[in-house]
Amino acid sequence: METRAGDPGAFARFDLYRVPSPAFVVDEAAIRRNLAVLKDVRDRSGAKVLGALKAFSMWSLGGVVGEYLDGVCASGLYEARLADEEYRGEIATYCAGYKAEDLPEILRISDHVIFNSPGQIARFRPQIDAARAAGHAFDIGLRINPLHAEGEVAKYDPCQPHSRLGFPITQLKPEHLAGVSGLHFHSLCEQDFAPLQRTWAAIESLIAPHYAQLKWLNMGGGHHITRADYQRDDLVEFIRQIRLKSGLELYIEPGEAMALDGGILVGEILDVIDNGMPVAITDISATCHMPDVIEAPYRPAMLHEPLDGPATRLGGPSCLAGDIIGDYRVPGTAEPGARIAFLDQAHYSMVKTTMFNGVPLPGIWLWNSDTDALREVRRFGYEDFKHRLS
Repeated sequence: METRAGDPGAFARFDLYRVPSPAFVVDEAAIRRNLAVLKDVRDRSGAKVLGALKAFSMWSLGGVVGEYLDGVCASGLYEARLADEEYRGEIATYCAGYKAEDLPEILRISDHVIFNSPGQIARFRPQIDAARAAGHAFDIGLRINPLHAEGEVAKYDPCQPHSRLGFPITQLKPEHLAGVSGLHFHSLCEQDFAPLQRTWAAIESLIAPHYAQLKWLNMGGGHHITRADYQRDDLVEFIRQIRLKSGLELYIEPGEAMALDGGILVGEILDVIDNGMPVAITDISATCHMPDVIEAPYRPAMLHEPLDGPATRLGGPSCLAGDIIGDYRVPGTAEPGARIAFLDQAHYSMVKTTMFNGVPLPGIWLWNSDTDALREVRRFGYEDFKHRLS
């Protein structure tokens, strides 16, 4: 998988030795610029824009997100609680499979509760009715599967064959929408406007007969709206036309677009050996700190990587043989104590970190490139590792 992000922006002048290593450093000014772009799309198109916590849930910036967006979307009880406590605006919750004991609180917290199948809605009808009888106001939504694949990597594509995500659109019938206020689909990943346009062309005729039964339509996330080459004017006109034709309220749920090129992961070289090529051990672990490097896989961009020169293989400190970040031309000299940084690490990397093998988590720092203010948001230690276990 090839990422089209990796613009160093203001990080080109950030001193990597200002923070302990390893550390995530997030630029508040960059986040605000991204959010301003999303707000502009919202204002011009008339769509509501929700930030996807699954991609970027740095809740110390929850108030900042609330200045620009209509709310957030959550993937289950814990994210919904975080949204309720730390963010403003609407909360839309979708989970592929709800647990009965979680649902009462989710129904209380959320404005939209989106189910993965009509069968789940039917099974949980008593809880839905009880929550409404208790005075809680929320809409019920249904996630559909467009059955139209646009993903670059099949295992990351919600429309892959036999996907578990969403009710197949070709099976949708009017009776499935009894008590349902909206439809949701999400089938993109770091993509621009054309895949969304093609997806809509594939499913519009199947959704249009149900417009009269619905209040809203949610087009999910994966829209790289804040990337410089994204066709934002086309998206705005597209949303306007669908709203006009359908009479529905439209939602989009960008996640990584909130934090695109908004953060780096700072690390340090711990040791260097020669095994047919220079091999450096760093305090950044691919498996613990950047799991998409292994899972996608992809090669994250390195800050200040030269265009030529000898390559060094970079790997983490864990015992996993596959804990390899990649081969890089390290700026300066690849030697113990040298600092490195990987670009575009604020989204997904931060939320996916683990402490496998007892590898420490990176700290989290908030920088403002406009004012140069820098503060530590969170530091993790041994107690965090111990109390995840028993």
